[in-house]
Amino acid sequence: MKVTFVLSILLAVALAILDNGLAKTPQMGWNSWNKFACNVNETVIRDTIDLIVKLKLDTLGYNYVNIDDCWAESRDANGIVVVDSKSFPNGIKALADYAHSKGLLFGIYSDAGSNTCAGRPGSLGHELDDAKTYAEWGVDYLKYDNCNADGNTVKERYTAMAKALHSVDRPIFFSMCEWGVQRPAEWGKSIGGNSWRTTGDISDNWNSMLLNALYNDADAAAAGPGGWNDPVGNGGMNNDEYKIHFALWCLDLADGTTQLEVGNGGMNNDEYKIHFALWCLVKAPLLIGCDLSSISKDTLSILGNKEAIAVNQDSLGQQGTLIIQNGQHHIWAGKTSDGYVVLAYGVVSDVQKVTLDIAKLSGLTQFQVRDIYAGKDVGTGENTYEISFDYHKGTFLKFSAPQ
Repeated sequence: MKVTFVLSILLAVALAILDNGLAKTPQMGWNSWNKFACNVNETVIRDTIDLIVKLKLDTLGYNYVNIDDCWAESRDANGIVVVDSKSFPNGIKALADYAHSKGLLFGIYSDAGSNTCAGRPGSLGHELDDAKTYAEWGVDYLKYDNCNADGNTVKERYTAMAKALHSVDRPIFFSMCEWGVQRPAEWGKSIGGNSWRTTGDISDNWNSMLLNALYNDADAAAAGPGGWNDPVGNGGMNNDEYKIHFALWCLDLADGTTQLEVGNGGMNNDEYKIHFALWCLVKAPLLIGCDLSSISKDTLSILGNKEAIAVNQDSLGQQGTLIIQNGQHHIWAGKTSDGYVVLAYGVVSDVQKVTLDIAKLSGLTQFQVRDIYAGKDVGTGENTYEISFDYHKGTFLKFSAPQ
């Protein structure tokens, strides 16, 4: 009895160590890479912090401001990372303090190799040094890439940083940018990851966006409160397509996209709408990747859809999945704590209509229907419901019990 009791206590302690209490819902915010790459600097980050507040994106949940690669320059004689003084003359702590003063959270980037993907200092062999430094600076989020590795396995290298982060006196969101090579969805949460890439980088075009979503779908069961699939996203669709992208991410709560492409210009507005809807439906991280200083009204409208965001941030945390795929259309769907959400779009150039058995899919024999894109109720139904959609133009609906 005593042995069993002690083992139970030790197991509980071990699990508690791995749980940093973060990522109850997918992370939301902004990341520098898609738009600025290595041209990021202190002014860009400070201006972005101000714009997130000015545009009221923080009130929607976009709270993380994350610097990606190219902020570090070297290491000193003690192995402590040195900030690029030309790009960040006041250092990283000053930016973290500024973000916190505005009510936001601050993120940074490193790599599980000797160097980052851009050739800056990586964290391999310096995991504890860097974790302590990040905590001292007030960092809230770490994106951890996978370039320039040694002979150790991916899991060993990511576990080393996870343990280092959990050892410091500050909760730091651990975003594992492993690219899905060794199926991090199967082990990421167990080592302390809060999100993990399930795909390679996204490109700002329709085919790349859909391909990443389809790859990410295979790991739907791994996502949930505390750890999310990340399919990665960037911005080259139209509004309807971006809506679909956002809806899907919200319904799926995934973490394999890393950043939204919405607003970067590679897709039309309809495609960007699908992109955003899709990310929402699959519970993917919602990390804006465009330049907020030149953001359009259309892009703001897509990123600011409160009902789509609510799908992504739903407390049930169940990733939506692809339920119909053929040469004509794709239909994604998933449960929320208060209903059932469907995203449909055509992949050929014809208006299409499909009748869904909502009762079988969701258990709702009577329901009211709400158009998430339009933000309005569009009818009621029993058992089945006919939906219509067009080529690269999505329909994003929520079914719920009658009030």
